[in-house]
Amino acid sequence: MSELYVKRIRDLREDSDKTQKEVADFLGTSQTMYARYERGANELPLRHLVALCKYYRVSSDYILGLSDKKR
Repeated sequence: MSELYVKRIRDLREDSDKTQKEVADFLGTSQTMYARYERGANELPLRHLVALCKYYRVSSDYILGLSDKKR
């Protein structure tokens, strides 16, 4: 996966004034694992990508860096 998605998920979280713990709770994962996604240490599972798209109301293409349009 593109390194851009790592920056995008962090920026979306920060722009929404959410903590890693809040997003991790929404995804049903630990804060530690979510932090690993934001650092690029672990790849983001597809189910979490879909959930984040719904959470932030953005397209998967935006998160993955395939488009600069959020919707």
